[in-house]
Amino acid sequence: MARHKSRIANRTTPNNNAAHAFDFSRRTAAVLLHPTSLPSRHGSGDLGHEAFAFVDFLASSGMKWWQTLPHTPPGREPGYSPYSSPSSFAGSPWLVSLDDLIERGYLDRTDIKPPKHVRDDRVNFPAVETYRMTALRIAYLTVCDRLPKSFHQFTQTHASWLNGWSLFAALRTHFDNKPWNDWPEAIRARKPDAIAHYTEKLADEICFHQFIQWLFYEQWLKLRKYAASKGVGLIGDVPIFVGHDSADVWCDQRLFMLDAKGNPKVVSGCPPDAFNKLGQVWNHAHYDWSKHVRSSFAWWIERFRATFALYDGVRIDHFLGFYRVWAVPFGAKDAVKGHWIKTPGRALFTEMQKALGDCPIIAEDLGTVTKEAMALRDDFGFPGMRVTMFGFDGGWDHLPHRHVPHCVAYTGTHDCDTVNGYALEQLKASRKPGNDSAKRYVANLIASLGITPADLPKQAASALIRHTLLSPANTVIIPIQDILGLGTEARMNLPGTEGNNWHWRLKPNALTPTHAKSLRSLIQASER
Repeated sequence: MARHKSRIANRTTPNNNAAHAFDFSRRTAAVLLHPTSLPSRHGSGDLGHEAFAFVDFLASSGMKWWQTLPHTPPGREPGYSPYSSPSSFAGSPWLVSLDDLIERGYLDRTDIKPPKHVRDDRVNFPAVETYRMTALRIAYLTVCDRLPKSFHQFTQTHASWLNGWSLFAALRTHFDNKPWNDWPEAIRARKPDAIAHYTEKLADEICFHQFIQWLFYEQWLKLRKYAASKGVGLIGDVPIFVGHDSADVWCDQRLFMLDAKGNPKVVSGCPPDAFNKLGQVWNHAHYDWSKHVRSSFAWWIERFRATFALYDGVRIDHFLGFYRVWAVPFGAKDAVKGHWIKTPGRALFTEMQKALGDCPIIAEDLGTVTKEAMALRDDFGFPGMRVTMFGFDGGWDHLPHRHVPHCVAYTGTHDCDTVNGYALEQLKASRKPGNDSAKRYVANLIASLGITPADLPKQAASALIRHTLLSPANTVIIPIQDILGLGTEARMNLPGTEGNNWHWRLKPNALTPTHAKSLRSLIQASER
């Protein structure tokens, strides 16, 4: 990671952030927390009062960033993942604050009742989806005949993606949530007559989805402005892939590798490795990169332009895929028979910087790296990632003292177990005969952190946070679960599994002034 000077000359300031106040070149720290994990009486966290209170907590802790997961609507399959969204541009309806709508007079408290069996520490996705969409429909019916001028201005400003998304969302409801490639042939293929017919027939439903997006963008930008006033920037997350059953694919089918019926010719995944002998099948449609090249990457540029309208920095998930991606035959049960497809990442980022200027980007470069992908990262000046919990069993570059300044260091990520949870797992495994890997991990952890085996399950996280903050890395990002010292029960995602991910929630009043004071002392001691 030594070469981080860009070879691109005559760069300009990002068009949408003319006086950019946040970047990854200074010593700063962040907390990783998705808004759905915030406390709320409405079944999942949103952009309401708790989000503003969390910004206050970050500011009082000395944190300069709040990193989220993708803000887009989660995909129902697989398992409501935010990384398989039906849109790359739309905001999740679940993040719209219902309390804000009550305060505006769009909703009455008696109109809605929170879903039954709501737990403070878990999101019940089906119940929350039904409840929140019902509440949003009530709000829409209350004001649909007197929508303000700002709504109409919003629909005009964002028409390039909003028209396609709102029609797609209305059609999904009309066709009982069937994937778009199972719709009648004329609308599946976007025949002009069919588009005109359904646009007229579903006009009210289309307006409803535009209304949701207007609310989301207003609330998000209000939160971002408040965060900036407190000296806190927002970091977003851009998945390299988009869901096949998405407005993106349906609206621009030529940009993806599809057959005549709209099915993917190949899907995304990763090849077999030491952790999974059959590899992984992710099932996103692959891009037809030749079409993106011919358009000078117009779709990608608009995607990043829209993202940076909401965030001060962005993490690109699976950055390694901008050099090559693993393509698996559609319908395959495993990824063994896949093959590599080279991708034009260098040309893409060149065009993006011409259009948008310097954008604060974190390159998620974890996994089987190639020298070409690393050169791509370094030549454009993007900091890569280090995960300190990876550093105690052979991943030596992840150890805090081996971090380089131009990187972003995490104690763990949303795909990892919590630090305390993993430490306990390794401690238990180390006590079994023949488990040399776990023994080595525990021994290195104890030696590095200076704590006893008995203290590992409760103190590993706090010790690792301290060591990571003191590392040379310019930027440090800490999952909120590690700040609270939580165990495996608070894990956000287990890659390769479905049905039990993304549920975790922060309990009300879990964060206290004591947490803020302790963090602020560490931030000051590490000069962040």
